[in-house]
Amino acid sequence: MDAVQVATIREVLAGSEWLREARRFGGALRSSVSTQGGGLLLVGTETYEPWHLAAHLDDEAAWSGLPELSPTLVRHRVPRTAPAHLSVGLGRIEGAGRGETLLVVNGDGDPGDALLERLADARRSGATLLSLASGEASLEPVEDLAHDALCADDVLDLDTVQHLVSAAAGETPTPRPAPSAPRPRLRDRLSRLADHLTAPPASRW
Repeated sequence: MDAVQVATIREVLAGSEWLREARRFGGALRSSVSTQGGGLLLVGTETYEPWHLAAHLDDEAAWSGLPELSPTLVRHRVPRTAPAHLSVGLGRIEGAGRGETLLVVNGDGDPGDALLERLADARRSGATLLSLASGEASLEPVEDLAHDALCADDVLDLDTVQHLVSAAAGETPTPRPAPSAPRPRLRDRLSRLADHLTAPPASRW
C-alpha cells in the first residue's frame, strides 16, 4: 500500500472514529520517541513479525526528519545468517528502560509468557509500552501493561491500521494558533476613554 492508497483510505474514513483513533495513537508514538529520544523497539509475537510496519516507520522517519521513529526490529528467533540490523533478539527488551519506547504488534494470538515477562520488566524500568493488535488476537495481556493500545476490528484489519498509524506518526503536528493578545483590563479601557473624551479637538488640516 502506497501513500496514495493511504490518502484514499483516509478520505473514506474522514470524520470517523477510526481515523481519529489512528491519528491519536500515531501522535502518541511520535511524541514518545521525539520527547524521550531513547529509540523505538518494535516487536511482534513468536509467529508474527511486523516487517511491514518496520519498513513504513523507517520511511516515515526519513520523510519527517525524525530518525527516532526508525525502529529496531526485535525478533523471537534470529537466524544465524541474519544481517546485524536484523539480529536483535528478545534479550534487547530486557535492557530497555527509561526513555525507550516499545511498540508491540500482536497479529495472531497469545504473545507468550516469555515476551510478557520482558515487557513487564521493561515497563518497570521506565520504558513506554504501546500495543497494536488484530481483532482476533488476544490483546488483554499486553493491553494491561501498555500505556496506550489500539486494536483492529471487523471494520479495519490490522494491516490497514498499521498503515494509518505509521502515516500519522510521520505527520508534522499542526501548530497551535498563537494566543491572542490579552484583552485590556476594564480600568485601562476606561482610562483611555476618559483621555479621548477630555482631549482638545483636533486641529483642522
